[in-house]
Amino acid sequence: MSSTFDLSPQPALAGKQPIVRDGVSLTPLFGGHVIHVLGRSGDNELGALLRDVSGSGSSAVRAVSPGQYFIVGDVTLTHAETMAVAEKLKPRADVVDQSGGRVRIAVRGPMSERVLAKGTAVDLASLTVGQAAMTLIGHIGAQIIRTGDDGFEIIVLRGFAASLWDDLDHMSREFISPATNTAPLSIAR
Repeated sequence: MSSTFDLSPQPALAGKQPIVRDGVSLTPLFGGHVIHVLGRSGDNELGALLRDVSGSGSSAVRAVSPGQYFIVGDVTLTHAETMAVAEKLKPRADVVDQSGGRVRIAVRGPMSERVLAKGTAVDLASLTVGQAAMTLIGHIGAQIIRTGDDGFEIIVLRGFAASLWDDLDHMSREFISPATNTAPLSIAR
C-alpha cells in the first residue's frame, strides 16, 4: 500500500538557533554522522583499529564503554560509506548507524564548564581534549566530550534532544548580559 504523504526527515532541533551568552554559546550540530561500534570489551586493539578506519581528521573516535565507541564527524556519510566502515571492522566489531537517532550539541566558551557543571556530577576539569564521559545531565543520559580548552560536545538520543536543549538554555541564563536582557524583572514583596 502506498502513501500519499511524502516523508521528509527533520533534525530533532530544527528551528533552534544558536544561543550566545556572555562566555558561553550553545549550537545544535546538524548533519554529520554518529556510528556506534560494538566490539568485545576485552579487545584492547579495537580503539587503534578504529582510528585507522575512521581516517585522519575526518572523524573522531569516542569511547562509550568497554568495547563500545562512537565514530563521529561533521560530514554526512552515505549508506555505502557506512557499510565500508562496517566491512573494515568485521569480524571484530559490529556497526550501527546512529546518525538519525543521536543529536550533537556544541557548548563553547570560557563559561561552558560552569554551565555543564550545573547538570552533571562529572569532573569536567579532569577531561582532556578528546576524552569523553557517559553521564546524566539532569535526568537525561548523554555523552560529554571535551573538544577544546573551552569547548564540549554533547551526544544525546534524539528523543531527549529538545528537552536537553531547553535545560542547557536554562542553565546558561546566568550569563545573559544585563545590557541585552530585555526580560522584565519580578520583585518579590
